[in-house]
Amino acid sequence: MTHQEILKKVQWKDLKTLTFKEMLIENNLTIPWFLASMALSYFGYYLLALPFSAFFFLAGLRQVHNGFHNSLGTNKFLTWLTLYTNSILLMVSIHAVKFNHIRHHKYCLTEDDYEGKSARMTWYGAILYGPVHMFLIHKITLQLGNKNYVKNVILELTSIAIVAFLVFYFNIHFLMYHIIVMVFAEFLMAFFAVWTVHHDTEDSPEYARTQRKGWKNKITFSMFYHLEHHLFPAVPTIKLPELAKRIDEALPEIEKKNTF
Repeated sequence: MTHQEILKKVQWKDLKTLTFKEMLIENNLTIPWFLASMALSYFGYYLLALPFSAFFFLAGLRQVHNGFHNSLGTNKFLTWLTLYTNSILLMVSIHAVKFNHIRHHKYCLTEDDYEGKSARMTWYGAILYGPVHMFLIHKITLQLGNKNYVKNVILELTSIAIVAFLVFYFNIHFLMYHIIVMVFAEFLMAFFAVWTVHHDTEDSPEYARTQRKGWKNKITFSMFYHLEHHLFPAVPTIKLPELAKRIDEALPEIEKKNTF
């Protein structure tokens, strides 16, 4: 079954629109986790801060991912601002990630899909590849991106460098903790954001893996509804559980490989 046939069989266009409440959730999901992480690390409770930092990172990924697909319900400038601020908070140029993610949808698991390279590796190979992955997505964006992408990447990397310099120069311990944890998390992206959802799907790359266990989706902010996302990238994350139900009803024959 082709992608176009799937689009015709599943009712999905109504899911593109966010209510005001849903828009507030998607645009503020990171705040409580960030504040809790900062408060605990400020008082030196680094181990207690770690799970809150992890949930902040996941929430940040969900937020920028929706921003990539213009699914935050905000205007162009506010979406850009979300991507820019999260670049500093997540310690990576989010526009570089965006450029490669859009290419990932277009060239999924082909030689031109630089984001998806770790999908063809072993799980431990994907983990070891993590630092290379982060370097590569910046390099590719600077080489292949248009002037707007290049400008945003340079702005974001410069801002990250200035913030990191000030934090370490003035020895701001709780922000040093945050930077170190975020950089470590970014090095795991090739495994968590690519390998887990795409390994062993090369024969049908449009059918990514998915996660249908309720509690697992709750603790991962629904980010592992990846089959659903690849088939309908314009649908915001908050709507993916409903989209999954509609796909199951309309196309029960589609194979659904588990993420974890």
